Amino acid sequence: MAMSRRRLIVEITIVLGLSLGMSALYSLVGIAIRLSRDTPLSAQTATLNRSASDLEWADFSYQLLGVASALMPVALVVLLLWQHTRPHLGTLGLDLTKPMRDSAQGLGLAAAIGIPGLGLYFLSRSLELNVTIVASNLSPYWWSVPMLLLLALRAGVLEEVIGVGYLFARLEQLKVPVVGIIFGQAFLRASYHLYQGFGGFVGNFVMGLVFGYFYAKTRRLAPLILAHTLIDAVAFVGYPLVAENFPEILGNVG
Repeated sequence: MAMSRRRLIVEITIVLGLSLGMSALYSLVGIAIRLSRDTPLSAQTATLNRSASDLEWADFSYQLLGVASALMPVALVVLLLWQHTRPHLGTLGLDLTKPMRDSAQGLGLAAAIGIPGLGLYFLSRSLELNVTIVASNLSPYWWSVPMLLLLALRAGVLEEVIGVGYLFARLEQLKVPVVGIIFGQAFLRASYHLYQGFGGFVGNFVMGLVFGYFYAKTRRLAPLILAHTLIDAVAFVGYPLVAENFPEILGNVG
């Protein structure tokens, strides 16, 4: 049974309100606060993965709960788009039919986005258009690196399943042109990264255009999840190593 246009719009609003849309609103408020300060953006910091407690067991528990909480909207989307026939998540472009091709494309996308993105970050920060990003301030526990990898996976799954797969599926039902969907989801991606500054906004908008175009052509979501996870994993895990051995690269953080 086909859903009415009104119900589709309400559903999209609820899903985004529980996830990326609400993050975009918080990000908008965040950048407004930063711009109201006398301190230049480049002298301000944004920590992506924060320690939640000075007690190791509590910090570990909070981090796991945070991952579970963030993935609840993904579970909702899976429920909404689940099909009784295989592939069950074909509407999202998720199946296991092309693992090698998906992996190769994911690696290629990660390199194509990650390397120029790093250059854009340093350029925008030098122009005082971006805050200084601190990837993590987790204490060096035995579980810190696995947790950072899990957090990278969380970001990849959440943002690509909802921001690309789900939006494409529902907006196409609303007869939105593919070009409009590509630009719309790219703008959403850029908006919830606006707390990083204008460099982060531009970089993520371009990433959204590339990912949206790729998905429109291939209808494969796994490469996007893999690419996003790899980009974040390198940033999250590599940051402490760079901060310790090459602090001049990151600037004055602390």
